[in-house]
Amino acid sequence: TITASKKTRRGIAGTDVQVKLPARSMHPADKSCCSQADHHHCHDNGHSHMHSHPEPGMFDEPLQDPDKTRHDHKLHRNLNDIETLIRASSLNDKVKATSLKIFNRLARAEAQVHLRKITEVHFHEVGAVDSIVDIVGTAICLDYLGIEKIWSSPLHLGSGFLQCAHGTLPVEAPATMALLEGVPVYSTGIKHELVTPTGAAIITSLAEAFQPIPELVIKRVGYGVGDGEIEIPNLLRVILAEQAPSSALLLLESNIDNMNPEFYSHLFPLLLEQGAVDVYLTPIIMKKNRPGIILSVLCPALSADKLEETIFAETTTLGVRRMAVNRHCLQREVRRVKTRYGEAQVKVAIRDGRILRASPEYEDCSRIAKAKQLPLQEVYREVSRAAEQSIMAFTQFTPEDHV
Repeated sequence: TITASKKTRRGIAGTDVQVKLPARSMHPADKSCCSQADHHHCHDNGHSHMHSHPEPGMFDEPLQDPDKTRHDHKLHRNLNDIETLIRASSLNDKVKATSLKIFNRLARAEAQVHLRKITEVHFHEVGAVDSIVDIVGTAICLDYLGIEKIWSSPLHLGSGFLQCAHGTLPVEAPATMALLEGVPVYSTGIKHELVTPTGAAIITSLAEAFQPIPELVIKRVGYGVGDGEIEIPNLLRVILAEQAPSSALLLLESNIDNMNPEFYSHLFPLLLEQGAVDVYLTPIIMKKNRPGIILSVLCPALSADKLEETIFAETTTLGVRRMAVNRHCLQREVRRVKTRYGEAQVKVAIRDGRILRASPEYEDCSRIAKAKQLPLQEVYREVSRAAEQSIMAFTQFTPEDHV
């Protein structure tokens, strides 16, 4: 069962979520969790989780009793155990892939810290129910909400030391710092662990960038509340937002005259996967009367650094120009229409509540044309007629609007 209760920290209302898996005892976070046999360090998280046995059908393999997992150092899991557990579950493929990605990143960090092969890393605390539920639960939540992109502010690090069986360890823990390589961080000197290895693995596996909030339309805001009282509000704020209809973008451009044109077929999908809004080429005549092209990449500011790295790595250019541009977009919806050849999607353009036009989706038309062995243009016309009848007929659409 999942229970949520409201709590306040420094006058801010937040939610404390507890996951209880039946038929096992509840347990608080144990600060003495480390041992010489433990390859994952204990962490004073300032919060606790209550987990036990999973719901029937969720995991085929019985999970260890959390209390025994924390204290019996003979009970542990390696990465293969956890991967097998997740793959055998009834979770959907996307949730499984996200969960496995996070655990693999965490295992690599632990292997780096302990100078071991990734297959030799044994998760004592992380392999227990707590972190499996934390990581898999995050993946389930993101899938349920339909999250497409994740951004994070720079991470706030604590200071001081942790006392474990390994000895005195600095805050943040070595595994955490390994996970945060290349990530913007800052500290205000708070004597408390603010980022755990599990938390670091989750956010560094999922976040596209660590920057201030970009131009967005906020839909919902939630606060997760920790149990510990520290110098700052013990809260995690999550903002659910959509991209603003009118948003500032960056235009990245490079002049190229000495690259094999076959390479562009590899470059374009790569740039689009990494966040580019559009990618295109413009033929030009360059110095010394050489024919060349301008590679143009339109992208959100948050994706610019990553895309620039890809341009330098995958092309022969020696420089990339950056220009700020503004874009105004019509509201767009994808709807399905029925035709005599089957269902197809159409993209509907809307402005101020009025439908301006509905355009057939090429991929659907192409699929139908191949399946029915029909000319593509005939299928396209049929889908356009169906869209006109089923979508445009219910608007105040006039020919003058169709521009």
